[in-house]
Amino acid sequence: MELRLTYTEISDLIEKKAGRALPIMYGGPHTVRISYDVNVLFKSASVGLDITVDEIVGSDIYLSYSGGAGIDFMVKQAINMAKSRPGGDMIEPLSGSRLLIALSRTQQAGSLLEHIVLEDISFDEQYAIVKFSPRQAL
Repeated sequence: MELRLTYTEISDLIEKKAGRALPIMYGGPHTVRISYDVNVLFKSASVGLDITVDEIVGSDIYLSYSGGAGIDFMVKQAINMAKSRPGGDMIEPLSGSRLLIALSRTQQAGSLLEHIVLEDISFDEQYAIVKFSPRQAL
């Protein structure tokens, strides 16, 4: 089974939850590009970040990101801000520009994962594609 979300739908959800628009674009079969506007010395500059889905293990999604030391700093700041929001405890920074998204740490995702197996997260020109299958009854 597949769930397809447009990049606009994802951006709108992020803006609704975080109050900040983040344009999302296709970056490769397992990669999305996110751009973020920052103010530097009275000028606005766009910073790009590539996020890649490296691996899915059970309910854990391992991501990597690229962009350099400045991006590392910004990602760490964003994670610290997210920790104080609902669901923020599911984000865990790992070494080497990697992140763990532990879906089972939230009640909603944990309940859903009792019934499905997350298989893959991929991307095409228009959609983020989440592939899953029903969990087999014991």
